[in-house]
Amino acid sequence: MNGTGIAGTLESSDIMIAIEPNDGKGIEIQLKSTVENQFGNQIRTVIRDMLTTLGVTDAKVVANDRGALDCTIRARLTTAVNRASEEKCVPWEVR
Repeated sequence: MNGTGIAGTLESSDIMIAIEPNDGKGIEIQLKSTVENQFGNQIRTVIRDMLTTLGVTDAKVVANDRGALDCTIRARLTTAVNRASEEKCVPWEVR
């Protein structure tokens, strides 16, 4: 990752994610969520797992959640990482 990437909205059932490099400091997640008490740990787990899948080891993630499903969190995070990277981390293809 070379820069900052942002994806998502602040609409209901969505999440806005901003990601930037965190050189040598590992993964830091700052989460604000309307469902923090019920699902905060699950949201953080989805973010960490997706970053691992994408090969990201040092990043600062700021997530503002409005009740997004796990699949939405993964999609928004993947997009934010791609926008922050010069290289695409997902081999997109049309079938």
